[in-house]
Amino acid sequence: MGLQTSAEDPAPVRTISRLVSEWIGRLSPVWIDGQVAEYRPRPGARNIYFVLRDPDVDMSISVVADVTLLGALEPPLAPGQRIVVHARPEYWTGRGSLQFRAMQIKPVGIGALLEQLERLRALLAAEGLFALERKRPLPFLPRRIGLICGRASAAMQDVIVNAQQRWPGIAFEVREVPVQGVQAASAVTAAVAELDALGEVDVIVIARGGGSVEDLLPFSNETLLRAVAACTTPVVSAIGHEQDTPLLDLVADLRASTPTDAAKRIVPSWTEQQEIVQGVRRRGRRTLELLLEREGTRISDSRARIRARIQQAIDARTSDIGHLSARVRALSPAATLDRGYAIVLDENGHVVHRANQVPDGTLVQIRLAEGRFDARREDAPVDGRTG
Repeated sequence: MGLQTSAEDPAPVRTISRLVSEWIGRLSPVWIDGQVAEYRPRPGARNIYFVLRDPDVDMSISVVADVTLLGALEPPLAPGQRIVVHARPEYWTGRGSLQFRAMQIKPVGIGALLEQLERLRALLAAEGLFALERKRPLPFLPRRIGLICGRASAAMQDVIVNAQQRWPGIAFEVREVPVQGVQAASAVTAAVAELDALGEVDVIVIARGGGSVEDLLPFSNETLLRAVAACTTPVVSAIGHEQDTPLLDLVADLRASTPTDAAKRIVPSWTEQQEIVQGVRRRGRRTLELLLEREGTRISDSRARIRARIQQAIDARTSDIGHLSARVRALSPAATLDRGYAIVLDENGHVVHRANQVPDGTLVQIRLAEGRFDARREDAPVDGRTG
């Protein structure tokens, strides 16, 4: 029968604590997978306490282990190490806290880690998180670069120095966080969310130097990978060296082989862009010169053709005028006069065609080819007679 309590008849703390301890004590031992944190062995202590964290979410439990159990581990227990613990839950009535007493501890080997990563890879691939069509393009020249890296790390200097050498004055929004160990995954995930919320950040770079498979495990963390996939800002993965391939490389919009390579991929070279601009200017100037030269030649040719056509028209009209002049000249009285004929004009200037138009004694004008003179008509006798 369960404990019966009420506001008028409450149970004391010791009773509740004892009942909880008895209930937890009936639970069976369980196998727990996690990452070692807050491990600080004390010389001479019989029991060693440490925290076992979930590698994907911000949850942890307390574990206590006998010093002889820990001493038999190979490799020795260390913070950040992935282990599997067979433990029984215990309830400490003195402080009302829950802990797990380790009965067996097994370090997770590289093979097991790789198997877990492969299962996660297959899961995310099936959901389409690696698909090329969901990759976001990087801006040509970002206004501000979000950089997530270790505190005062070489990776941070590689990205910033190389980026500013390529484009002086490029701005950064830096988040220095743990990039190794139990805090890394949650810290990087929080930094990604924070930078993604900043409107002036156009691209986010997650950078870290090389390391072992265990060192780079935070960058294959499922929570982090899903956070990157959900970003509205393009994300560049610059983790480790060329041969290092955390799952972040597959989810990110761009994978850079090194932090230095990331700087080259996200920022254009000022020198190269200047050369491109100068090349465009030179080609534009040469194109314009060729166009002007071609148009000048076309205009010159047009002028020559127009001039030739005008000259032809003038020549044709001159010839026509010559022909007309010759015809006019041929039909002109002047031409008749040139042949020795004369024109007789009466006193009114009218041409005299017949003799009876001019009475005897009338003054007339005689017009020759060259010059003119006056004369008076007088009838000459014919066979001694006048008439």
